[in-house]
Amino acid sequence: MNKVILMGRLTRDPEVRYSQGATPVAVARFSLAINRRFKREGEPEADFIDCVAFGKSGEFVEKYWKKGQMVSVVGRLQVRSWTDNEGNKRRSTEVVVEETYFAESRSSFESREGKAPASSAPAKPAASDGFYPIDESLEDDDLPF
Repeated sequence: MNKVILMGRLTRDPEVRYSQGATPVAVARFSLAINRRFKREGEPEADFIDCVAFGKSGEFVEKYWKKGQMVSVVGRLQVRSWTDNEGNKRRSTEVVVEETYFAESRSSFESREGKAPASSAPAKPAASDGFYPIDESLEDDDLPF
């Protein structure tokens, strides 16, 4: 079984490119900083894990994820091998993302970044049963999921 579950902060905005061909596919590359649970003197406090997301996941990452944001991914570990231009054998290990999740609220991220939380609609009071009414005038593209 090859399954990886990670939660960490984006080290930079995701880099997205599109494959060439009849139907271009989004390829999003990003790196997660994962804090180590136990820290020893003189060792790094975090690991930096390279990740790649394809297709719809790649488009989602491009649209909604920003540097510093806490996110979670589920995927599989992949090792690639190749020979570079000088004839040296090279290897790269990365996580191929299959599922993406937000790991903090948007308002939490924006307040930590020093930005005022974005509000596209006026706040509505909570219903007595704990559910909020949905504004039916919103387009599907306006929703973050």
